Amino acid sequence: MSTALIVALGAFAGLTVFLGLPFARLKNLPDSMQAFLNACDTGLIIFLLYDFILKACEHINVVITTIHQGKGSVGSFLLNVVFFVAGLGVGLMGLVYFERWFIRRPKEQARVKNKEGEIALVAPEALALMIAIGIGLHNFSEGLAIGQSAASGAIQLAAVLIIGFGLHNMTEGFGIAAPLARGSASWAFIGLVGLISGGPTFLGTMVGMAFHSEPVFIGCLTLAAGAIIYIINELLDIGRKFEWKLKTPEVIMWGVLLGFVVGYGTDLIVTWSGL
Repeated sequence: MSTALIVALGAFAGLTVFLGLPFARLKNLPDSMQAFLNACDTGLIIFLLYDFILKACEHINVVITTIHQGKGSVGSFLLNVVFFVAGLGVGLMGLVYFERWFIRRPKEQARVKNKEGEIALVAPEALALMIAIGIGLHNFSEGLAIGQSAASGAIQLAAVLIIGFGLHNMTEGFGIAAPLARGSASWAFIGLVGLISGGPTFLGTMVGMAFHSEPVFIGCLTLAAGAIIYIINELLDIGRKFEWKLKTPEVIMWGVLLGFVVGYGTDLIVTWSGL
């Protein structure tokens, strides 16, 4: 399989995120449906956090095992841990400062009063953009896995990775679209968040074919995890708004459960395929 074809298929795996994005154009949704979709998104994002941290820890645990067997080095272990912690910190705090510096909240925020006072919420477009950034960081690590597999000669594994990641990215598209499910987002903005979230798979594939670095791979995963922690906080704020307004906490929790199960189900399919 040629390099150009591998790169093209890597781009395809990332851009399947666009299949879920048209969901953002749905209009006139009742508040109960918006609450349920936000809860589904929260559940999916919580699963992604679990998935990212688990995959990063697996690589560090492998190094620990090789050290116990007398084959690994403490230096490699410490380097991986440094990239793990640094990625998590940059991913989390980076979005905090990104939102503060580049997203003008005062004019765009929605506000709601509850028993504890006034809660400020990020505008739907801003939240969708931050979700896209977090998923894009994760998809860069997926691209690295595709490129590194192809570069090492494991073409069959690379092909399975492309199929599995392509399927998984479809559900991520729904995760980005959920905050926009009022039909107000333009097609240009939907295209932008699609490129931000899906395009890094293409870039990661090219980088992965050029060189292999386990610490960089771990760092990309925890960068995404740090961003996801920030995003979960914002989604929970929105969920509390709907819970206070609709007085239906069971709708919220069913949505969170469904979102988590959908994310876990797609990951099971990828794992079952032998990844």
